[in-house]
Amino acid sequence: MQKEDDIWKKMMAGEVYDATNSYLIKKLEVTREKLWRFNSLNPYMIEEQREILHSLLGSHGEHFQFNQPFRCDYGENIHIGDFFFANFNLTVLDEAEVRIGHHCFIGPNVSIYTACHPLDTEDRNKALEWSEPVTIGDNVWIGGSVTICPGVSIGDNVVIGAGSTVVKDIPSNVVAAGNPAKIIKHL
Repeated sequence: MQKEDDIWKKMMAGEVYDATNSYLIKKLEVTREKLWRFNSLNPYMIEEQREILHSLLGSHGEHFQFNQPFRCDYGENIHIGDFFFANFNLTVLDEAEVRIGHHCFIGPNVSIYTACHPLDTEDRNKALEWSEPVTIGDNVWIGGSVTICPGVSIGDNVVIGAGSTVVKDIPSNVVAAGNPAKIIKHL
């Protein structure tokens, strides 16, 4: 029989795993309860919000803010730097690590995905998946309604235009936009 934390190690290593595993489901339920409390708080209850986020996130800088609502799968795989701001409706599917640097600003309705699913219907219907980490550098501005796909790295000093879908790595010191996002200007 597989030990409970073996499935977690498999997921974090980017290996194929069963997404319906009871250990993972329990962890998802704990996270959803914390998010329900966070998203239900009065917006002026900043200290209470920070306490919940502190217990949820893998790591964070001293200065950070998440406008409600915020959603994620596990939380503990999310690592944010100092002076982080996320506007309304940030969704992070953090089956792998999501690392975001210092002085990053996330617009409303942004989605960051690490979960991957098979193209083969039989495997997909078995709830098999794997994950690929996402890394976002320092001094990055992600415009509203951007989608960042699994395995993507975004460099430092980058602007991602609103409505973009980022499907491949974006180097430092550029503005990228579109679907798929492409470099439109060097900074």
